[in-house]
Amino acid sequence: MPCDGVRPSTTAVMAMTDTADVQSSRARRLFRDRREAGRVLADLLTAYRGRDDVIVLGLARGGIPVAWEVAAALDAPLDAFIVRKLGAPGHEEFAAGALASGGRIVLNDDVVRGLRITPQQLRDIAQREGRELARREAAYRGGRPPVEVSGKTVILVDDGLATGASMLAAVQALRDSEPAHIVIAVPAAPESTCREFAGQVDDVVCATMPTPFRAVGESFWDFSQVSDDEVRTLLATPAARREPAGTPVEAIRAAAIDAPGGVPPRAVLEELIGDARIVLIGESSHGTHEFYAARADITRWLIEEKGFCAVAAEADWPDAYRVNRYVRGGGEDTDADAALSGFERFPAWMWRNTVVREFVDWLHAHNQRCGSPGAQAGFYGLDLYSLHSSMQAVIDYLETMDPAAAARARSRYACFDHTAADDGQAYGFGAAFGAGPSCEREAIEQLVELQRNALSYARRDGLSAQDALFDALQNAHTVHNAEVYYRAMFSGRVTSWNLRDQHMVQTLNALLTHLDNRIDAPAASPARIVVWAHNSHVGDARATEMSGDGQLTLGQLVRQRYGDAARLIGFSTYSGTVTAASEWGGPAEHKVVRPALNGSIEELFHATGKAEFAVSTLVPTAATAALGAVRLNRAIGVIYQPATERQSHYFHTRPADQFDMIVHIDTTRALEPLEVTSLWISGQNPETYPSGL
Repeated sequence: MPCDGVRPSTTAVMAMTDTADVQSSRARRLFRDRREAGRVLADLLTAYRGRDDVIVLGLARGGIPVAWEVAAALDAPLDAFIVRKLGAPGHEEFAAGALASGGRIVLNDDVVRGLRITPQQLRDIAQREGRELARREAAYRGGRPPVEVSGKTVILVDDGLATGASMLAAVQALRDSEPAHIVIAVPAAPESTCREFAGQVDDVVCATMPTPFRAVGESFWDFSQVSDDEVRTLLATPAARREPAGTPVEAIRAAAIDAPGGVPPRAVLEELIGDARIVLIGESSHGTHEFYAARADITRWLIEEKGFCAVAAEADWPDAYRVNRYVRGGGEDTDADAALSGFERFPAWMWRNTVVREFVDWLHAHNQRCGSPGAQAGFYGLDLYSLHSSMQAVIDYLETMDPAAAARARSRYACFDHTAADDGQAYGFGAAFGAGPSCEREAIEQLVELQRNALSYARRDGLSAQDALFDALQNAHTVHNAEVYYRAMFSGRVTSWNLRDQHMVQTLNALLTHLDNRIDAPAASPARIVVWAHNSHVGDARATEMSGDGQLTLGQLVRQRYGDAARLIGFSTYSGTVTAASEWGGPAEHKVVRPALNGSIEELFHATGKAEFAVSTLVPTAATAALGAVRLNRAIGVIYQPATERQSHYFHTRPADQFDMIVHIDTTRALEPLEVTSLWISGQNPETYPSGL
């Protein structure tokens, strides 16, 4: 998920790119069946709901179940539009063209020329398919005439597009009937096909665009063939708008638990968390005050009442460890502001903000009250962007322990000196494309040597020596993983994303082991950790469309390893303001968050009319069933681009499987950075300021 930027721009909601060819098609499936795909598609077509001029035409046979759900949701008439593929002789899997109702034929000239199909062969194929088309028209309608489409807005629905030959034939045949507008709507299609049709019809809605696109059926768990009887039954069943006894909105409203300020009641948290060792608390943006404040409040309770001993944040290890020294009473920093000053890299406001400063102050005071180091709680980082600062931390440690080893480390890490200081991306570009050396061997050699000598370094007595060694080892691991990550940045987004989240879970596992084995750790009391990260890391990737590209998340990996000993909590908002940049490396801005899109989980929560509430998904209820359906989900990272919000910030999920609890705060405000700029302040003024018009 795009927590550090925006997603690639396309004409509709889409999945991440660059999946490996070895990924199983099973992992790419999003829709249970065609009926569910139709309901998802209908949520994206609400602009056409309740209009007298709208007609839905389903391409028979596979498009009819999808179209029925669309027509039912839009309260529009439904009919079948029959198109037959013209399979190439001897290669029927290749479409040489298509034949549509009314006799319209569209040919694929490339296939015709490539397979040397003769005009006579084309006539024979068209006559055969024409007879089948006529049979189906008679069978499906039972003598009823086709609906009149002249002057109407026609929504052409299929279960997906591949080459688009059948849909193109339908569009061209439909034009002969002079509709006012033509809209194409499909659950899954290649981006290129959706873009091609965007220039030929009035509107194109492609719910998902898997990349790479292999086949329509890969987007469905059940893609069994639709029978003639099923088509007849659906066409004979009135597709009037249904008003079920219990709507998703009513189910959510009934299950909603009031959560003032985004914090559920303690009893609810107690029931949710129980004996879990790891609680991952998310955020749907990296710049929302309420998410940070609620997360900090829940964390205080977990530390004070549940014995949690560490916060592991989506932050770089060296910068977070400086905070850890301060809250434990070590280091040279005299206040929280100074302890957070290590966070200089973009986006600094993620951790240098008023909420985190207040929490660090509280944690420092809490630890002072605890007295015993074993009862204190620490603050650690999970991320790997600290390539150069982690190298320096390794060298600094060895300077105090083994000057000769420090000299070797300095020599090895000098391999990275050909790029600008602290520019891991420049290193990765050079190493990936031969413009600079690869330092993989040097990073591994240094890690191995430090691990080999760890026992001798650890022989020094005292807790501080144990912690210092762990810090150095984690920095050496970070250098190694960051080196791999930065090289992978230029080989595919999913590959680099997975490396990053795998590093996070490796760091979390190492931290649990270290805290369990600290010489001051309470006997028979395993370490318990709170994780702070974006929803896109905290949520289970298997419940999102990105799993189709092979994307992993920290939440998924933690669930797979720890099971019920882990809990995943997500946050959402409908509208408000947010602190974000307009481009990578840009200044923090105070931006307006647009109201959430129709068909999104945020819009569903907003419709309940409740301002702040939580919904648990651990126990099957009508609410979890509603949240088990595929919905759009918004993710704002450090970059927010409202102009391309749907393409840049939305993806499909099954929220009930993504999180154990979701906390919704309907209206939220921007997180305040410690360094407030004039640009951020100017964003607080309404767009009409100072005229007020």
